[in-house]
Amino acid sequence: MEDHKIVQRNIALQREWYGEPLGDRVRRLVVAFDVSQAFLAEVLGISAPMLSQVMSGRRAKIGNPVVLARMIMLERKILVPEVAAGNRDAMLAAMEDVRDSRPTVGRDNIPVVNEDQKVLAYLRDLAEDEDLGEAAKRLDDDFPAIADLLRRAGNSA
Repeated sequence: MEDHKIVQRNIALQREWYGEPLGDRVRRLVVAFDVSQAFLAEVLGISAPMLSQVMSGRRAKIGNPVVLARMIMLERKILVPEVAAGNRDAMLAAMEDVRDSRPTVGRDNIPVVNEDQKVLAYLRDLAEDEDLGEAAKRLDDDFPAIADLLRRAGNSA
């Protein structure tokens, strides 16, 4: 199979398995926490080359469930007010907390309902898509994580 077809297939599988391409999720974390991809890989407990392969679609999945659990933990920490406000100390503390965590993954503690989806649904109930997009534009420079959240809510209705 040609490389671009493999990548397309892997990205389609990521959408099915993870709800969206992993590259999108990882890029959102890199931007929200204002860190390098290599540093994020260290926090997640995965090698930088492996993270790059997953992001680009050269690999379809994250093989280690603990890495996925840490990614979900980081996605939730974006919603912590101090982190969302861009407080550097809070952002670093959140990342250290995740890096030092040893999440266990089993059938009883896999997050089935994504908390992000609840927040996005609530925001969609509060405002029209256009209003969410406009609010995101206004917040982009000072509060990029909140702007991203509003943009996602407006785009996923």
